[in-house]
Amino acid sequence: MAGQIPDLIATERAGTGKGAARQARRENLVPGVVYGGGADPIAINIKFNELLKRLKAGRFLSTLFNLQVEGHEDVRVICRGVQRDVVKDLPIHVDLMRLRRTSRVNLFIPVEFINDEAAPGIKRGGVLTVVRPEVELEVTAGDIPEKITVDLAGLNIGDIVHISDVTLPEGAKPTIRDRDFVIANISAPSGLRSADAEEEGEEEAAE
Repeated sequence: MAGQIPDLIATERAGTGKGAARQARRENLVPGVVYGGGADPIAINIKFNELLKRLKAGRFLSTLFNLQVEGHEDVRVICRGVQRDVVKDLPIHVDLMRLRRTSRVNLFIPVEFINDEAAPGIKRGGVLTVVRPEVELEVTAGDIPEKITVDLAGLNIGDIVHISDVTLPEGAKPTIRDRDFVIANISAPSGLRSADAEEEGEEEAAE
């Protein structure tokens, strides 16, 4: 199931060049260009406040957007660059690249944990520690998974979930391929850890 792709709304910019770009900024807009995908480039403007909100939310350069420009068909795009003011560090230009449905792209996909009630470690009071609430995957633009699922059934205190333990959606691959990174683990509750430490201390003292 494809995840919900957020809309990015823009207007087509009538002119090109520095003059049109300066005019856009005076109107509280950020000029940009959409290119690629076998179609001609389009000069666009995006509302400054909307773009700034997206940038502050994070992951802007690795989020797939559904670009809506009046007079044009919606198209999937990914940002390939944001130019910022060298003094104010605010966006002054954005480059967006069209993607075909068969294009491969790196995106952060949320991780869902299920069957915690069937995990003996959690029943004993263990704590699920999530190391990666989302994982960067290389996926096909036309088939983006909504999430990846980690089944906690059967896990005990001290067990660790690596990326290799997760069944990924068909066609999806982790972008980190040189190591089997950790997604989560079940750790002992603080009370149990303290009790264990006390027991170890008593044993050492007895020796």
